[in-house]
Amino acid sequence: MLELRPNCECCDRDLPPESRDAVMCSFECTFCSDCAATVLGGLCPNCGGELVRRPIRPAAKLVNNPASSRRVFKAEGCQPVKAA
Repeated sequence: MLELRPNCECCDRDLPPESRDAVMCSFECTFCSDCAATVLGGLCPNCGGELVRRPIRPAAKLVNNPASSRRVFKAEGCQPVKAA
């Protein structure tokens, strides 16, 4: 089950579970759509994987399956993936 992390790893923007502005990679690294587009070029800076819109868990399902409260933030900011 997805963690639904609560913030952008780059800018620390809040991304509640119902946010349509959250994107993630297959490892669940989570970013806001602004950082994903303008800073990261659509690629995860941690694994190089594609960033896609995070699905929204229905509110009724959050009762028994809550979103994560663990914040992951890179204080130094995010750097785009360098081309090989």
